[in-house]
Amino acid sequence: MMNNPAPEKPKARAHTIVMENRRKATITGVLDVASFHDQEVVLKTDDGDVIIIGEQLHISNLSLDEGKLTVEGLIGGLEYTDAPDAPKAGMFRRIFR
Repeated sequence: MMNNPAPEKPKARAHTIVMENRRKATITGVLDVASFHDQEVVLKTDDGDVIIIGEQLHISNLSLDEGKLTVEGLIGGLEYTDAPDAPKAGMFRRIFR
């Protein structure tokens, strides 16, 4: 009987965000763009989703092969959601419901 090795999980891409004067953000480690419009861009990364909110947002550069994206406009904020493999609630949160 042959043992089949477990499939290897793809390596996580390095993830960085460089913001320039709230007008331009360059993000690396991007796996996919889930959605975008002029007030919100939602990106998939190995670290979870990244939501960029603002006004007059547009994607000026996108290379999924390189995992790099540039968003321009008036950036009001960035938010991360949990990574897909992250536990949804910590031990203390479950105890103190």
